[in-house]
Amino acid sequence: MPPGEENAARVFYSGVLGIPEIPKPRNLAKRGGAWFESGSVKIHLGVEKEFCPARKAHPALLVENLAGLIEKVRSHNIDVIDGEPLEGYCRVYVSDPFGNRIELMEPYSSS
Repeated sequence: MPPGEENAARVFYSGVLGIPEIPKPRNLAKRGGAWFESGSVKIHLGVEKEFCPARKAHPALLVENLAGLIEKVRSHNIDVIDGEPLEGYCRVYVSDPFGNRIELMEPYSSS
């Protein structure tokens, strides 16, 4: 993430995606950035002075109620791009405030 954009990260990762922020260890906090964790999901954003967004390589997050999350994302004026078909999953792509690609996917219901 770019320097000084921690609040934008909080709005997106905690506010929109619902992943709580956790405090960074004190020795790393001085570098800036932000950490978001929930269960086995861990998103650690570091600061890069010469930041370039990851538009191809990306994390994929398994979610529940993808349709509801898509609605919430769109309500924040964030574009949602349908993913190519992947057997067993519904999936879309969004970008965080810095242009990093994030894949959101939910297994198809077996019912």
